[in-house]
Amino acid sequence: MITIDNIKKNFGALQVLDGISLSLNRGHSYALIGPNGSGKTTIIKSILGLVVISSGSIHVEGEDISRQWAYREKIGYMPQIGRYPDNMKIGQLFDMMMNIRKNSGTLDEELIETFRLRDLFDKRMHTLSGGTRQKVSAALAFLFNPPILILDEPTAGLDPVSVEFLKDKILKEKNAGKLILITSHIMSDLDELTTDLIYLYEGKLLYSNPIKQLKRETGHDKLGKALSSIIIQTQND
Repeated sequence: MITIDNIKKNFGALQVLDGISLSLNRGHSYALIGPNGSGKTTIIKSILGLVVISSGSIHVEGEDISRQWAYREKIGYMPQIGRYPDNMKIGQLFDMMMNIRKNSGTLDEELIETFRLRDLFDKRMHTLSGGTRQKVSAALAFLFNPPILILDEPTAGLDPVSVEFLKDKILKEKNAGKLILITSHIMSDLDELTTDLIYLYEGKLLYSNPIKQLKRETGHDKLGKALSSIIIQTQND
């Protein structure tokens, strides 16, 4: 569904991505992790077309994404920090997005209902708590029922009940055959939500396999412990 072929990205003399190749498929949820500066954000922005890669290619559903934008309708994106016009009301934001995406098909308003956002439609964005902004971002990501979901720290700032609601939604969409890419520093969330691990270090791909395989290889049942074993092994090689 998404094919990343030997992509490289330089910002001046700094090489941020160094020959990354990945195949991401429907029905799988991928944990994209690595230390700060490893290239996670650059990969996401490259898929979204917000960063132009220096070399290589990215295909979404077999279509090269370079110099085009229509493919983005297939992606729902939840940023780590949602930035919206301060004086815009929540309801106006949703109306604007639906007006922009007039031919988007059936809407998925489940999270609007679950988070009871309709009760807040008259609230202006600058008055919202961080957690409510996260709920708005999550609802927007799922709203147009896209086949691909990219979620950047999706549970950060949410209250415990809302975290469970969002986890249930992510699992539901994965089981419906969607492709989900998640970045998070919360290993327990990734252990629960993802099927495959992508680990980056200094712009290089160090590991990309099913999490079940990783756990078999390391003998650890928890993702955090299994990942630590891989990191130690990599450092010693």
